[in-house]
Amino acid sequence: MGKHLVWDWNGTLLDDIHAVIGATNAAFEELGLEPITLERYRELYTVPVPKFYERLMGRLPTDAEWVVMDDAFHQHYWARADACGLMAGAAELLAERQAAGRTQSLLSLAPHDRLIPIVRRHGIEERFVRVDGRLDASTSGKAGHMVRHVEALGVAPSSVVVIGDAADDAVAAAHVGAKAVLFTGGSHSRASLARVGVPVVDSLAEAVAVADELA
Repeated sequence: MGKHLVWDWNGTLLDDIHAVIGATNAAFEELGLEPITLERYRELYTVPVPKFYERLMGRLPTDAEWVVMDDAFHQHYWARADACGLMAGAAELLAERQAAGRTQSLLSLAPHDRLIPIVRRHGIEERFVRVDGRLDASTSGKAGHMVRHVEALGVAPSSVVVIGDAADDAVAAAHVGAKAVLFTGGSHSRASLARVGVPVVDSLAEAVAVADELA
């Protein structure tokens, strides 16, 4: 059956980086911070998200500031998310892989109750053997979620390749003993992804091709 692909959602299958930037700047405005450009966002973004704000502010946000920014971000992001489309070629790649009998799943840090409806609206839920979003309010990365996801899939970690747009996707893959391919269309610059030490690609088609070649 070959490799099982675990897809990331935001910035990988969903082309939402401009919604993310708009929502981030709306959150910054709540605290009187200067807006951020797409280029600066991609250079500085990291998980957990409070560390990203620390890079921008020179300090970690206070608990009160975090609540304000997090609430503002989600309010503005979800107001924009419905207008976001899938990445170029994503729907076709998912359909082709399913038709070929290859398995794939979706793991996102987006809230599960928000993730499922938007995946359904894009008509791709049936492409995946499993779809998991975040079930808690944690700001930590994807590693713990990846453990539960792979265990639920019942596949060998050595057969798994994670395709995502963030360094955290590669960290989560390594945490379970899987491989990763990182895509430049989302939250990170190519330079920041290149520092991670896994393959970096500029299209989802290339990501799938590279994933299938990984030993």
